[in-house]
Amino acid sequence: MKRQRFLIGTLAATLTFVALSSHAAPALTFEKDIRPILKANCFDCHGEGEKLKGGLDLRLRRLMLQGGENGPVIVPGKADRSALFKLTHSGEMPKRDKKLAPEQVALIKRWINSGAKTARPEPTEIGQGSGITEEERAFWSFQPIQHPPVPATRKKDRARTPIDAFLIAAMAKQKVAFSPDAEKITLLRRAHFDLIGLPPTPAETAAFLADTSPDAYEKLIDRLLASPHYGERWGRHWLDVAGYADSDGYSDADPPRAYAYKYRDYVIRSFNEGKPFDRFITEQLAGDELARITQADTRAVLEDEKKRELLIATGFLRMSADGSATPAVADIDAVRNQVVADTIKIVSTSLLGLTVGCAQCHDHRYDPIPQTDYYRMRAVLEPAYDPKRWKTPDQRLVSLYTDADRKKAADVEAEAKKLSDEKAAKQKQYIDEALTKHLEKFDAELRAKLREAFDAPKDKRTPEQKKLLADNPSVNINAGVLYQYNQKAADDLKAMDAKIGEIRGRKPPEDFVSVLTEPSDKVPVTYLFHRGDPKQPKEAVEPGGLSVLAPTGHGPRFLAKEADVQTSGRRLAFAKWLTSPTNPLVARVLVNRVWLHHFGRGLVNTPTDFGMMGERPSHPDSLDWLASDFMQNGWQMKRLHKLIMTSTAYRQSSARNAKFDQRDPENRLYWRKPILRLDAEVIRDSMLAASGSLNTKMFGTPVPVRPDIHGQIVVGEDKTQGDNKMPVDVALNGEEFRRSVYIQMRRSRPLAMLNSFDAPVMEVNCEKRQSSTVATQSLTLMNSEFTLDQAARFASRLKKEAGEGVQKQIALAWDVAFGRKPSSTELADASAFLREQADHLKSIEPPSDGKAKKDDKKKAPKVAPEMQPLSSLCQALLSANEFLYVD
Repeated sequence: MKRQRFLIGTLAATLTFVALSSHAAPALTFEKDIRPILKANCFDCHGEGEKLKGGLDLRLRRLMLQGGENGPVIVPGKADRSALFKLTHSGEMPKRDKKLAPEQVALIKRWINSGAKTARPEPTEIGQGSGITEEERAFWSFQPIQHPPVPATRKKDRARTPIDAFLIAAMAKQKVAFSPDAEKITLLRRAHFDLIGLPPTPAETAAFLADTSPDAYEKLIDRLLASPHYGERWGRHWLDVAGYADSDGYSDADPPRAYAYKYRDYVIRSFNEGKPFDRFITEQLAGDELARITQADTRAVLEDEKKRELLIATGFLRMSADGSATPAVADIDAVRNQVVADTIKIVSTSLLGLTVGCAQCHDHRYDPIPQTDYYRMRAVLEPAYDPKRWKTPDQRLVSLYTDADRKKAADVEAEAKKLSDEKAAKQKQYIDEALTKHLEKFDAELRAKLREAFDAPKDKRTPEQKKLLADNPSVNINAGVLYQYNQKAADDLKAMDAKIGEIRGRKPPEDFVSVLTEPSDKVPVTYLFHRGDPKQPKEAVEPGGLSVLAPTGHGPRFLAKEADVQTSGRRLAFAKWLTSPTNPLVARVLVNRVWLHHFGRGLVNTPTDFGMMGERPSHPDSLDWLASDFMQNGWQMKRLHKLIMTSTAYRQSSARNAKFDQRDPENRLYWRKPILRLDAEVIRDSMLAASGSLNTKMFGTPVPVRPDIHGQIVVGEDKTQGDNKMPVDVALNGEEFRRSVYIQMRRSRPLAMLNSFDAPVMEVNCEKRQSSTVATQSLTLMNSEFTLDQAARFASRLKKEAGEGVQKQIALAWDVAFGRKPSSTELADASAFLREQADHLKSIEPPSDGKAKKDDKKKAPKVAPEMQPLSSLCQALLSANEFLYVD
């Protein structure tokens, strides 16, 4: 009886264990668990391509049972007898440095031992490539965007918006809650930096703090969204993902793109206008097709300003580095191919949030993006980027010269040429007279020979004549040395040159726009390249979207081409496909990026990778609700900002909570507002604002950059002199104090101040900025000429606005830098610092002879000695964490 009870108990325990195990570890299937491993590591040899190595195809279970040249590779139920397990376990396969991880090998072993099951009957036929499974189609980012119901909340939850309700529902599971609301001054600074990238002025701070109306904060948001500075701040975010640069890149020469700034200005204007984002996307991808402009007919930009703007918008597709005009390039096909590849990367990462570029050479190893999809997207662009009818960057410029401009320029040139001809005749006469007079110094016989040699055309002089002139260099009279023989004549010619220059200066300046257009007479055939090599084209490919987003069994197709579009219409159809309500990616990607900039972390924290290797959304319902709401309300970016910024999640304090820190140390549930370091441009612009030197002029040509004497890239005209090419300072008349978005973005010359604080260098585009803490940042704040200059200007502003009273100066300094009054301790410490600095400067003995040494003069600060203490205090404030971070 005991033995029977023991057996029954053992059996019950075993069944319980099996049930628990089954619940904890669902049955393994090929499609869900094994295929992703093989696709990432093995399909390139055993599944894709025209020839299978060893005759083995691993794409289906039945094909593994069928096996290759060495027989089947799996024996269901017996991993130890299965070649698939044995070869991966021993490391013999795959034949590359990177082997399968131990947990992957263990998973293969478990799957085989459990019977090597599939989720469903396998297809009887399988085409080329890795194909797309139902499991891959079911991945979260490829599912239709839902509009989930807003969870119910209680009054004590402090939910202000649907955003809060979704976050509260997630927080409740971890027993955390929102932090208390932040103080008004914190909200003011947070909103200013987020929306316009500039600190509030003391007057703006006082006005907001004095406004006790219930909607004071909402009115603040509205005011900032209406500010022209909003477009400068949020346009910069878009320029990051668009890969904006003012140069072509590729080579060390890095030729400037003199007219790229027009695209930058278009972006800023679009954000300020509140242009619906679906329209903004469409204009950038197909502005020329919207305007019905072809490559042969760009004159419309001269008469129609709206069409000109649409052409400028296509600069989005002209942002990638382009070395196709580089002289004597080794492989022009590869260079052109890279331009298109980089453009595809910019488009796919910024709008689709997928690494489509990984399918250029083979099927994507992790995501359901076959190689054909990559070339379908290439086929969308190729009518404008036709490798056989390629246009270099300069050939893509469209002149804005009107017929009237050309006529005026021709008239001016005719006038200048007339005077130039007169000058040439006079110059010949003056040189002839000078030579005749000078030759009188020579013997008659030699005089005649010298004259004959001088008058002979240079390319027809005999060796004897050349030697004669070389032996008598004073006879070689030209315009450059005429002053040595006839000063009056030289002055006359110089005056004529000035007059010619003045006349030519009356020509209307010729302006250009950099555009992407298509011819109307021919649509090129796009081919899939074997291993991504443009020299190995294979089968032709039609344009299309992503296969995984098309219904099962249907190829990816666009909307039909609009009837009156004379070009291919492919980019316009592509834009409509992207912005369709049925596209599950674009709206999610956009709202996630906006969330990331407001919270420092995206709901999906890999903003350009919504694929298998990216992070999963921390709050999928929140993401979908925001995306659907964004589309339903007209793709209005400003409305999205206000929705996010009026939420409790955004308005809460950044103060830490020890209990919540333990439960959610990374703050993934958003129970407090993260403290964020300001972006590089915002730090520089805030310094300019604090010093009172900020130039708020908008738009126009970029402010130039140059290397300084130490090789650091600074703002300035690139002008040198002397044999050692020493930099020369050229007055910029206040242009050097413009906002950072207007500073020239040379790929090879990132501004040192911005670069040290993680501003991107555009190799392709910036998917997500990093926020580092490195020594060069401290050195920049301590020693850079820009920081020292702004500190000195800040000090001068304090003295001018606060007067001579030290305490008033300190109070204003805190108000300007931090938006608050100094505490009594800070006031006392700052006062003591100023006294100590003043005493220290007085204690420094001048040189014994009473004169500064030459080296001392070189290193002498620009700040007057009596201003140095206050300037040092200002530098400390500009370097403080409270200035560099926003909470």
